[in-house]
Amino acid sequence: MLFALLDGRELPAAELAARAGVSPQSATAHLKRLVAAGLLDARASGRHRLFRLHSAEVGHAMEALAAIARPRPIVGLTQSTALQRLRTARSCYDHLAGHLGVAVTDRLVENGTLLAGERAFVVTDTGTKFLHALGVDVERARAASRSFARACTDWTERRPHLAGSLGAALLERFLTRGWVRRNAHERSLAITAEGRIFLARMFRIDV
Repeated sequence: MLFALLDGRELPAAELAARAGVSPQSATAHLKRLVAAGLLDARASGRHRLFRLHSAEVGHAMEALAAIARPRPIVGLTQSTALQRLRTARSCYDHLAGHLGVAVTDRLVENGTLLAGERAFVVTDTGTKFLHALGVDVERARAASRSFARACTDWTERRPHLAGSLGAALLERFLTRGWVRRNAHERSLAITAEGRIFLARMFRIDV
């Protein structure tokens, strides 16, 4: 149920129960514990209660745990296809992850936009200009009351991608420009034709 919410969206208890393959009663009991523990937030919406991750930090912790957990065995074509979509491109709470997220982060380090640290990235002066040219509001991201440019270990690539408020601003730009699209049923991201052209031109990435 936590992984179903890892893209930052809100979902009702019934859908979370279906995603987890458990009864509504069992899901309700687990959700109450997760809310009490501070991992989830809940709000009423008509006759339903909607649940979401409490914060980006919860999402970061989940991604870190997934990176060291034993991989689940693939038991069918549908599961294999879904996993491949997640490996290619997905949202990790509110930032880019998967092969695309790591590749974009790598290029930002290579072109001097970011300096890599052990737990976070530093944005250079030339990097600020480059991000502004992409339409990313660096100052607004820096002023947010959360980590700015966190290095988040990607659970499929086993390497860091850009997280924090700057990572969120970058993903938002990708979405508003139509370079990627959200999937209605999972947190994989579809790379559009325009996105492939942009990635090849600006980042030398061939997905």
